[in-house]
Amino acid sequence: MSPVDATTVAYEAHVSPTFLLDLSLLAMLVACAFAMVTQRRLFAVAMLSGVYSFVSALFFVLMDAVDVAFTEAAVGAGVSTVLVLSGMALASRREAPVSKQRKILPLLVVAIVGAALIYASFDLPALGDPNSPANSYVGTAYIDVSPTDITVPNIVTGVLASYRGYDTMGEVLVVFTAGLACLMLLGAGSIRGGRRVSDQAPPTPLIEAQQTFEQEMKARADHPEAGEERT
Repeated sequence: MSPVDATTVAYEAHVSPTFLLDLSLLAMLVACAFAMVTQRRLFAVAMLSGVYSFVSALFFVLMDAVDVAFTEAAVGAGVSTVLVLSGMALASRREAPVSKQRKILPLLVVAIVGAALIYASFDLPALGDPNSPANSYVGTAYIDVSPTDITVPNIVTGVLASYRGYDTMGEVLVVFTAGLACLMLLGAGSIRGGRRVSDQAPPTPLIEAQQTFEQEMKARADHPEAGEERT
């Protein structure tokens, strides 16, 4: 077997349906991100944000992080989407136009942070590496002690509800406080009073032409030219 054939066989052996599904989900995440950046209707941005969180939850499930997937689906795709839609009730439905000069600084910040995160990812251990810090030291102790210490069949549940119980309770309080603050800011008793916001759609070229024609006709009716009679 030639080296080329051996490489082809090795590549085909590594390409599994799960790997193709991972690539598909990553492509969907990238497509949702670009759609949110280019979209100007806030309702569409809110819906795309929920889709992004739901696809992220599916990706976490494929990475065997079911607990993180549940949190992302509940908080990211559920609670966050509801809060954003509630905020839209008191805000404009469309994004205000922004000059190109003001877009440069946010673009540079996003590019620098993204490059730093990609650079930092090179030092992460491989998925499932038994010698990684997550699978060594205290992780191994949890696996050995959890079945006899707290008698919970699921180790993840035991860690979140028992060993990290105070940390989990703090996270729940943070989410509850954030939701309560949003209700106080956006509810009927807020400073805005829950009143509706008028948001007229931007005029299309046809509507602009019609408005211009009506204004010209009105001006000619108010100030007739020489030789014309007022009707």
